[in-house]
Amino acid sequence: MRDEVDRVAAAAGIAVVHASQSPSRQAWTGASAVLLDDAWARRCESSGLPRRGHVIVLTRAQPRSADWEAAIAVGAQRVMTLPADESNLVAALSEAAEARRDDGRRGAAVAVMAGRGGAGASVFSAALALSAGDALLVDVDPWSGGIDLLVGLEKDPGLRWPDLSLEHGRLDIDALRQALPRRDRLSVLSSARSVSDIEPVPLAAVVDAGRRGGLTVVCDLPRRMTRAVEMSTDAADLVVLITTADLRACAAAKALSADLEAINPNVGLVVRGPSPGGLRSADVAGIVGLPLLAAMRPHPAVAESLERGGLRLRPRSPLATAARKVLAVLAQHPSAESAA
Repeated sequence: MRDEVDRVAAAAGIAVVHASQSPSRQAWTGASAVLLDDAWARRCESSGLPRRGHVIVLTRAQPRSADWEAAIAVGAQRVMTLPADESNLVAALSEAAEARRDDGRRGAAVAVMAGRGGAGASVFSAALALSAGDALLVDVDPWSGGIDLLVGLEKDPGLRWPDLSLEHGRLDIDALRQALPRRDRLSVLSSARSVSDIEPVPLAAVVDAGRRGGLTVVCDLPRRMTRAVEMSTDAADLVVLITTADLRACAAAKALSADLEAINPNVGLVVRGPSPGGLRSADVAGIVGLPLLAAMRPHPAVAESLERGGLRLRPRSPLATAARKVLAVLAQHPSAESAA
């Protein structure tokens, strides 16, 4: 099966080392993945090598009981048949290589929704992504007109949601970032100018790929509970509800907060001023019933910036300051730390 393994590994973008004898402990633990037939599985098991992930037993025909016994003995996670399972093996090797590259570190995910229309959720999503460093900004609103417009990437080539198709249900983050429009360390997956529903399965694959790649994933949500919104909310480490400081906005945000908290209890509030009636940000948070993450003064230069090449953040601007406060809360989540 060597020729087939070499071909599959080339498709997954990893090199193969063929071993003619039992591997050393260093070679065994250092490889991204280990591929064995049933005979070598038994030899490795008798060598006293430690258990590890991404061990696969390969067979020519449908697995027999002896193949499954060998897999169990060596601690293999999968048994695959060649050539029938070639596509599954490509996906498994890509996953192993990606896990090796990111060294077990997962990025955090944040979902942003407006308490009512015009609160500035999309602008705040873009500010979070621009402030986060290595980030993936995901447009979950097919009615938005495209979040690429907010960051000045509308003329840049690259995939938008209608262009994205999944073959294996799993994405390689390096390949995805190369295919997306990009500004410095920010990659953007935007809706197109025509409305096209965003399905939860490919959305979940995009969020998972970003997190496995160690990126901060920012999802900009519409103000309606679609399946994609529910998936994004459930997957997020932090859900940010942004509202203006007036009574009608408070009422709308309070109604939405109950739905969001039913999916994910980690919901916080960002309040954008000014208040026409003198409400303080703490008052708004008390009415809505959510913890206050940040409060923003008006940022009049934003509208002009959006019309002239996309959002540009000044480090001391109210928008940038509020974004950093939210990212500081997000950084406290366990997913932002290296896995043990």
